[in-house]
Amino acid sequence: ITIYTKQGCPWCEAALRFLKEKNVDFVEKEVTANMDYYKEMVDKSGQNKAPTVDFDGEILKDTDAEEIEDFLKSKNII
Repeated sequence: ITIYTKQGCPWCEAALRFLKEKNVDFVEKEVTANMDYYKEMVDKSGQNKAPTVDFDGEILKDTDAEEIEDFLKSKNII
């Protein structure tokens, strides 16, 4: 799981906290300070909002912790 985040984003912070609490392995790519990550997120999702999650090519764009939880449950990850 790759999660694209922005500095100071409360939804990003909540999503990261959720993933850590559930012991889900993920890679964080902070897009504010890294234009390559930003471009990667936009190319994958077609938009520029965070958090955005990439799960083996399935994209949750402009998401939140609740949507991530529902998605991970549907994949039997948690």
